[in-house]
Amino acid sequence: MNIKVELNGEIDDAEIVALYRANEWSSAEKPEQLLPALRNSHTLVTARLDGKLVGVGNAISDGHLVVYYPHMLVHPSYHGNGIGRKMMVAMQSVYSGFHQQMLSADTGAIEFYKALGFERAGKTEPMWIYSGNEH
Repeated sequence: MNIKVELNGEIDDAEIVALYRANEWSSAEKPEQLLPALRNSHTLVTARLDGKLVGVGNAISDGHLVVYYPHMLVHPSYHGNGIGRKMMVAMQSVYSGFHQQMLSADTGAIEFYKALGFERAGKTEPMWIYSGNEH
């Protein structure tokens, strides 16, 4: 599988919405917010197979000390092929020396992130104000 992973590459509105819908992420229903959020991220990573978008992730950062990875998703048809790992390796090329790298992982992704070196943040509890209802 010849996957091309790129930092800060171009994204097309329709392909992003289709990828988020395939993953059943509620942000697919808010493209007017999702698309500028991705485009204005500190770093955006894309994964393509024969030109087709199969993965996307983004980072929000102060550029020096802290980075947060809010979105990292791979099309469900391509799970288990190392695409997410390749995207995180690309992100680490930017953020590996940062003091704090943070993300929130749903149950199915916890083992994936643990394999990449992430661990539970001490005794912290994830907290949010969330306008969705699917969690």
